Amino acid sequence: MVRAVRGAIQVDADDRDSIIEGTTELVSTLMERNRLTTDDVISVLFTATPDLTAEFPALAARKLGFHEVPLICCSEIGVPGALPRVVRLMAHIETDRPRSEIHHVYLRGAVALRQDIAQ
Repeated sequence: MVRAVRGAIQVDADDRDSIIEGTTELVSTLMERNRLTTDDVISVLFTATPDLTAEFPALAARKLGFHEVPLICCSEIGVPGALPRVVRLMAHIETDRPRSEIHHVYLRGAVALRQDIAQ
């Protein structure tokens, strides 16, 4: 079965280290909470708010071992008043778990984006 897992994190600044560190935390937490390995991951779509341009978030996933997983980065639309400096992801995974057992991960300031599903 294919499921989608969502997550987001607000990073401290638009610099390479902040984007890599924040994205690493996001991906690692999502993988741990859902008991996943890279073999379970079909693909990952990363987005970043328009104020994050110093690095591709997917680089963090590559550094974590996502060498054979298709990854892509896109820019979020620039909505006035939206939460700044946010990296989001949607991972497509293979799992037998029902949707009720999927753990979406929203960290730091990004918890405000989805308080209904943030864990």
